[in-house]
Amino acid sequence: MLQKNNKWIYLIILSLIWGSSFILIKKALIGLTPLQLGSLRIIISGIMLFFAGFKSLKGLSKNKIKWLVLSGFLGTFFPAFLFAFAETEIDSAIASILNSIVPINTIILGFVAFKIFSSRRQIIGVLIGFMGTLLLIANGASINPDQNYWYAVLVIIATIMYALSVNIIKRHLQNVPAITIAVGNFAAIMIPAIIVLIFSGFFTSEVIQAPDLPMSLFYILLLSLFGTAIAKVFFNKLVQISTPVFASSVTYLMPVVAVIWGLLDGEGFGIWQVVATLIILLGVYLANAKTK
Repeated sequence: MLQKNNKWIYLIILSLIWGSSFILIKKALIGLTPLQLGSLRIIISGIMLFFAGFKSLKGLSKNKIKWLVLSGFLGTFFPAFLFAFAETEIDSAIASILNSIVPINTIILGFVAFKIFSSRRQIIGVLIGFMGTLLLIANGASINPDQNYWYAVLVIIATIMYALSVNIIKRHLQNVPAITIAVGNFAAIMIPAIIVLIFSGFFTSEVIQAPDLPMSLFYILLLSLFGTAIAKVFFNKLVQISTPVFASSVTYLMPVVAVIWGLLDGEGFGIWQVVATLIILLGVYLANAKTK
């Protein structure tokens, strides 16, 4: 019973944290390029995690390290840049909404690549949530006709990577502590992130002296501490105490938080998108309700 309650607590907290991440990315892009934002996010988050649990990496087998590296690149490194580039063209709320297709990919990839089966109710719930997401996207496109929705493909690619990472953690890292997974992920991607930052032009006088840089760095600090470092540990723990589908369902609740932030920031949102949000929540319930 305690574990059942804990997984819902983790789900709600992650929804609040990650739902707020999209507006932080949008604000940080005012003074930084996508490459600079993505690399700084990884570097700052990695430093925080190393202080918290670097010793936890001792004693890991080569097999575990292999999966830690792979899940680090798929679940953190590439998505950090893909979302940054996507939000140069589409609203933060739309990016969060597109992210909601992660459970669809999780079920498909879980079955095809990892032989992880989902119940009929889970599949129906995910499909209903996906239909709600499509309705949200359609209305978002009509409200914001000037946005380049080809950049939405970058978010879709990121969702496939997230789904692969979720299944890798469930299949190959189930017994590894959540903090160890998070630290291991960042140990693998820190050096590549530093290389990207060096070649991004961040250390030029033009960037360092830019008036928007201090606020952008503040947003990245918040994004790194909560949206990446702390949330990564919470998410790894959620995957371990629940199922891949339940864990990835956090992406259904994130748009609710992201849309609220978007409205406060002047982004458009209509009545049909409210209806679509309710459909998404119905999908979450069906996907995670206990089978009789």
